[in-house]
Amino acid sequence: MQNFPTDLLRSFVAVVEHGGFSQAGSIIGRSQPAMSLQIKRLEAMVGSELIRRSSRDVALTETGELVLDYGRRILGLNDELQHRLQQSQLSGTVRLGIPNEFAMSYLPQILAGFTRRYPDVRLEVVSQLSRNLLNEQATQQLDLVVAFNEQSQARASAAWTEELVWVQSSDARFEQQGYLPLIVAPQGCMYRDRMLETLNNASTRWQIVYTGSSYGGIRAAVMAGLGVTALAKSTVPSGLKIIKQSNLLPRLKNARVSLHFLSDNPSELVRRLADFILQSATN
Repeated sequence: MQNFPTDLLRSFVAVVEHGGFSQAGSIIGRSQPAMSLQIKRLEAMVGSELIRRSSRDVALTETGELVLDYGRRILGLNDELQHRLQQSQLSGTVRLGIPNEFAMSYLPQILAGFTRRYPDVRLEVVSQLSRNLLNEQATQQLDLVVAFNEQSQARASAAWTEELVWVQSSDARFEQQGYLPLIVAPQGCMYRDRMLETLNNASTRWQIVYTGSSYGGIRAAVMAGLGVTALAKSTVPSGLKIIKQSNLLPRLKNARVSLHFLSDNPSELVRRLADFILQSATN
C-alpha cells in the first residue's frame, strides 16, 4: 500500500482552490512548471488523470473529485496535528501592520483565531493606509504588513485579490445632483486613486464632498448619505449597500493585497501568522 505525500496533495488542492497552476504556485512558492510536475507525480501515483487538460479552467475528472475530497481531509488532519504540537512551542511578540478597513472588518476574527491557537503569542497591531504602512515598516519595526499594493516590492510574500465595490447608505439617492459625490481618503490611498481613475475613464462627473483620514470617519460619512465610496467587498460593513455597476458607476478593477516581511529571514512565529492570514483570506 502506497502513501500519498502531503506536498503533492497540497499542490493539487491549491491548484483547484486558486483556479490554476500559476496562481497556486504564487501561494505555495513554486513555479508553474514545478506545480505541473507535482500534479503529474500525483496522477502517476493515483493511476488516473485528475485534471482535464482540454479545459481552459481547472475541471476535475471523477477521480480528481474523489482525490480532492480526501486530500482536503488529509491535509486538514495533518495541519491540525502540526498546530497542536506547536501551540506550546511558539511564543513572543509580532508587530503587525494592517490597512484601516481590515482592522475594522474581518481581520479581528482572523487575529482572534490566531491567538486562540497560539495563546503565548502577543500581537501588536498598527492600522494605517497601506502606503504609510509600507513606508514606515522599517522605522516602526513592523514584522509583517498586510497592504494593498499594485507594485512588486522586495520582501513581498504571497498575495490575494480583493474585489472592489461601490457602496452607499441604504436610502441615499444621487441621480438628480448632476455629479457623483465622493467620499475619499487623503491622496495616496489606493481606493481614492482607483475611484478617480475609473470615473475619469468613464467621463463621469464627480466631486469630492468629504475627505477622511480614518476608516471610521469615511464609513460614518457614507452612512450619513453624503456620498459614495469604494471598499473591498469583504470589508463592507452592515448598514452600507453595494451599488450595482452602471454607466454612472462603472466596474472597479480588483485590487492586489500582499504580505510584506520586515526581514528576509522572518521568524517561525511571523511565518505562522502570515500563513494563517493568507489561508483565512483565501478560503
